[in-house]
Amino acid sequence: MGAEPGSPRRLGASVLLVLGLVLLGRGMAAGQPPQPSAADAGPGSAMADVPGAPPLPASPPVRIRIPAIGVDAPLTGLGLDAAGHLATPPTDRPGTAGWYSGGPTPGTTGPAIIAGHVDNAHGPAVFYGLGAVHTGDTVDVERRDHRTAEFTVDAVEVYPRSDFPDRLVYGRTDNPELRLITCGGGYTRATGYLGNVVVFAHLTGPDG
Repeated sequence: MGAEPGSPRRLGASVLLVLGLVLLGRGMAAGQPPQPSAADAGPGSAMADVPGAPPLPASPPVRIRIPAIGVDAPLTGLGLDAAGHLATPPTDRPGTAGWYSGGPTPGTTGPAIIAGHVDNAHGPAVFYGLGAVHTGDTVDVERRDHRTAEFTVDAVEVYPRSDFPDRLVYGRTDNPELRLITCGGGYTRATGYLGNVVVFAHLTGPDG
């Protein structure tokens, strides 16, 4: 469903382009998920490196909450498969999202990556409503150290899978940031979802 982005050793975090192209969503029997509003797009496709709260020490995430769309879901670690592609969240647990454990932990410097299925043949999955998130909404990531990294949304974009900006989404940043990713951009039975919804957010504070 997309071009091979290269090996993880050569491209680093941009290997996660595979996530944006093949991971998420097989299409529901009826209805389509909400898509981002143009009003929530950021200048230059994202407000990268927005100053916020200082970085937290590293600690793996265990749960994600997005109050604006009613998400309160467990997180599981995701690695790379034998081909160097990001593994998917478990298909038998559509209510679970996945964090790329080879990248920054949420709250540390850099872009932490959390992905979730949008739906399956039976109905909505954990990130079905991601396209309805707006700038200024909050995302809370509970960590194993019992601290909660609070992020504020800067932009919500939808990208065609044929032109996914891997370096913009996954490239290094100077501040603690978060990327949430699922399928979107329209759907056809012949091709599946045509793109990906990406939420860009920056750390605004720890809680606890």
